[in-house]
Amino acid sequence: MTDPVELRTERLLRRAFELDDVEDVFAYASDPELTRYLPAPQPYARQDAEEFVARRVLASWDTRPVWALALNGSVIGDIELRFNPQHETAELGYSVARDHWGKGLAPEAARAVVQWGFEERGLAKVFARADARNTNSRRVMEKLGMTREGLLRSHLERRGQRIDEVYYGVLRAEWLAMER
Repeated sequence: MTDPVELRTERLLRRAFELDDVEDVFAYASDPELTRYLPAPQPYARQDAEEFVARRVLASWDTRPVWALALNGSVIGDIELRFNPQHETAELGYSVARDHWGKGLAPEAARAVVQWGFEERGLAKVFARADARNTNSRRVMEKLGMTREGLLRSHLERRGQRIDEVYYGVLRAEWLAMER
């Protein structure tokens, strides 16, 4: 079984979630603007934060490493890779508190996680997906050097509305060429 891994960058610490993170998660995830495009409950209750943190504390780092994004000692978001070992791929997922949007924190966090996935887990590809209307998330994917691979029209139902979903991906060879 894989042990949790800490990843540090200039501004952020990516670490395993702890039960004490519930208040921080509730503070950022209860913002309806943050969860507008996410499959999170609205309104977001404290119990939702408790369940979210508990699931992340119990998640297997072999198949789904998930990090709390800590800035100056507070958790301001989360980031994860969902592995498909059979295909050597992983789906990247992330969220950052609205107070920290536009500061480059999501790409900073994601870059370190994607690098870790390619170097330490031998991935062939990392991909991400988002509600097509979520321009912030699409920008993060583009800043990572991901290529838009497709648009699935009316692919999901969320809060009573059909939504399009966009997919982006980066191959190991592309990543290595960008990182040089």
